[in-house]
Amino acid sequence: MDLLRQRSRTSVRSVSLDCAPMARTDNPAPAGAQLAPHVLVLFGATGDLARRKLLPGLLHLWQAGLLPDFRVVGTSLDPLDDEGFRKLARQACDEFARPGISDLQRARFEERLSFVPQSGGSAALSAAVSTCEAALGGSPRRLHYLSIPPSAARSVVQVLGRAGLVDRARIIMEKPFGTDVASAVELNASVHEIFSEDQIFRIDHFLGKEAAQNILAFRFANGLFEPIWNRDHIDHVQIDVPETLGVDSRAGYYEGTGAYRDMVVTHLFQILAFMAMEPPTALEPRPISEEKNKVFRSLRPIDAAQVVRGQYDGYRDLPGVDRQSLTETFVALRCDIDNWRWAGVPFFLRTGKQMADGARIISIAFREPPKSMFPAGSGVGSQGPDHLTFDLADSSKLSLSFYGKRPGPGMSLDKLSLQFALHETGREADVLEAYERLIHDAMVGDHTLFTTAEGIERTWEVSAPLLEHPPPVQPYATGSWGPEPMRQLIAPRAWRLPFARGWRSI
Repeated sequence: MDLLRQRSRTSVRSVSLDCAPMARTDNPAPAGAQLAPHVLVLFGATGDLARRKLLPGLLHLWQAGLLPDFRVVGTSLDPLDDEGFRKLARQACDEFARPGISDLQRARFEERLSFVPQSGGSAALSAAVSTCEAALGGSPRRLHYLSIPPSAARSVVQVLGRAGLVDRARIIMEKPFGTDVASAVELNASVHEIFSEDQIFRIDHFLGKEAAQNILAFRFANGLFEPIWNRDHIDHVQIDVPETLGVDSRAGYYEGTGAYRDMVVTHLFQILAFMAMEPPTALEPRPISEEKNKVFRSLRPIDAAQVVRGQYDGYRDLPGVDRQSLTETFVALRCDIDNWRWAGVPFFLRTGKQMADGARIISIAFREPPKSMFPAGSGVGSQGPDHLTFDLADSSKLSLSFYGKRPGPGMSLDKLSLQFALHETGREADVLEAYERLIHDAMVGDHTLFTTAEGIERTWEVSAPLLEHPPPVQPYATGSWGPEPMRQLIAPRAWRLPFARGWRSI
């Protein structure tokens, strides 16, 4: 393991120095600059992510005037032609695109779509991209989106190399990036043989959400909160992402991945870094990535004794799932950050499938006053500590709860809250969906909301003790909040979900 860690750090340090020839050096577009025309090569173009998010997202970006002149080359294992791909895109946009896009706009969008089956190999892909580049004129940029299983990433990157599609190119890679530290190091090394680090955009759609980005604004634009954002004032932090959906058609993929690899390493750790990072020297990609990576370096290795794994009833009956499967569909764990700001403050993470409710909540519990002057029965402390809660759902909300006096005689206290919801700004229509924002950022060359090789490898490194010696899976009923031992994990504290009090009605 020590040798592997040394290889990991070496591979990361060498990226900017040795991996890429000068011809491939990539720089972000200056703020306000007009984007160059783009050819977007979409691998996995007939898959679920492309149908639900990518094709409708591109349509919205184009309709909103946020795309330059562009062409899309779709490719997958399906034997489609241009018209077949356009029909698929039309159906996807009919089902998943935002309202308010005219038939004429959709038709003009579809004219920009073409398709080449992967069976044609690198030569056919190169020819299809060349045709699109000729239609655009000049030397368009290339954006390769790998909406494919992680196991196929290496071979697709090699196809791009053989096709001569590396220059003027950026590449978006979907999660999970590897399955452990060894595979992450190996995948990084193989990708760096073709693309330089500044050309690689490892996507985490959680960081593309408006609410996640608002964490940075909330922390660093307001003098009220940053001074109390530390171990002296915060008791613990919860990052809670339960899902009501099951595994269903993804069972084959999920069986080899599980909740920890699928959600914690890829999403929840990234949110944790946003919450815990130090103020960056500038609101720019390099300083922000560096502060996030400092958090990852400070993460203690995950203690398997502080992890609860669960599996929902009926999971083993799904097609493609081993009848003796030990894959977890639920995981709750404690993380500790060993640095000056957060020493002694536990971070509790929870996610799972087929749970009681779907939510994306960050909850910060503040320390209670050291001594209470209020009489017994006043209600102080009866509903837990004060909380600051971020809701990362698309209709993002924020709530600050506190105790206040109940009107009338005596000193009786109630839990009150100040709440904010995105719709109250009157600019909800301006919000870009997470994938839309991240595709646009990749076109611009902005790495702010993307993960780095160092960050990916470090999160797998701290995960090694858990992955090597996982605790047993505990059964839990569908529609519940997870297996019972997860309550002991956080005791004497309690999970913030389900809320005792709901959000204010919209």
